[in-house]
Formats: sequence, C-alpha cells, structure tokens
Amino acid sequence: MTPDTVIDIARDALFVTILLAAPLLLAALATGLLVGLFQAATQINEQTLSFIPKLLAMVLALLASGSWLLSLILDYTHALITEIVPRVVGG
Repeated sequence: MTPDTVIDIARDALFVTILLAAPLLLAALATGLLVGLFQAATQINEQTLSFIPKLLAMVLALLASGSWLLSLILDYTHALITEIVPRVVGG
C-alpha cells in the first residue's frame, strides 16, 4: 500500500465523518440559535434551557436522516474493504 493510497483513504474517512456529523450538528446549531433568540427576547438567562430542545432536534434529525447516514457509512465501508483487501492479500 502506497502513501498516496493511505492519504486518499484518510481524506475519504474525514469527508465521510463530516457528512455523518453534519445533520446532527446543524440541527443543534439551528436549535441553539432559536433558543438563544428566545432567551434574549425574554431575558431568561438559564443555561440549561437549551438542552432539551437541542436533544429533541437531534433525535428528529437522526430520524429524518438516519437511513441516508446508514447507507453512507455502509457504502464507505464496502468501498474501503474492496479497496484494501486485494492490496493486503496481494491480489
């Protein structure tokens, strides 16, 4: 296995990781912004107020994008195995 192959695999792994984390992080970010606006408008300064809405938003985002996330990780794993196994076995 050449260093270029290892770099390509690492780059693809980082890209897939970003794609896997993006829906949940974006849901938490949007919810945090909305709760922050609500807190600023009502002058409620409770730090724990945003926890439950963020948790619910992340669960909803996971339910909405779960099948896509699963297919993404399965496709990446399949491509990784089919690329690495012949190189390790010597095929």
